[in-house]
Amino acid sequence: MIRAILFDAGNTLIRMDYAAIAAELERHGARVTPDALQRAEWSARVRLDTDLFAPESAVSTESRDTTERYTRYVLERVGITDPALIAAMIDWRRRYNAPVGLWTVAEPEAAAALALVRDAGRVAGVVSNSNGTIRGILERLDLARWLDFVLDSQEEGLEKPDPRLFQRALARAGAKAEEAAYIGDLYSVDVVGARRVGIRAVLMDPGGCWGARDCEAAPTVLDAVRLLLED
Repeated sequence: MIRAILFDAGNTLIRMDYAAIAAELERHGARVTPDALQRAEWSARVRLDTDLFAPESAVSTESRDTTERYTRYVLERVGITDPALIAAMIDWRRRYNAPVGLWTVAEPEAAAALALVRDAGRVAGVVSNSNGTIRGILERLDLARWLDFVLDSQEEGLEKPDPRLFQRALARAGAKAEEAAYIGDLYSVDVVGARRVGIRAVLMDPGGCWGARDCEAAPTVLDAVRLLLED
């Protein structure tokens, strides 16, 4: 039986503020809806994973280069290809709401998913590659109250897919690997990392963009939790 369900944060429990991105684009004369940007991100994460995060890669999800590529991939997906505008948006994103940045919006079903884990008597924890801000973000969004612990990569000095970070999460959860599951949005970071220590993994795939993968997938975090609690 699954005793602990562990969560990524970005694109799992929280999302970027697409309305803020749309507003900045409009200031530059480019009209793109927040919904279009969100759909673009679904594809951008797959492209980013393919380009950067090979299973044996040492590339950081938190590096400046990774953030710039990610931003460019999202913008290109909504038809923005002008190098000057892309550069302006990358610069804006670097300065926006530092140090938290754009990750300030709760996924619509995050609270319900976490409440379901708690109601089922399971341990709930977050294992996130972050810059030391994820605990505060979750607290401001009133999601931390459902969590038993939060591991932030900057605080831990380890970054997914390093198996040691997942091992620390198991220790905090008081669970064996076969008693835990992990939900995240990047195959080579989240699924590969969790599997390195024997944790079952579910891949977030809201747009059906990942194609056939050798792991379970779910469109929302609530769907992922329900899938895990069915067993």
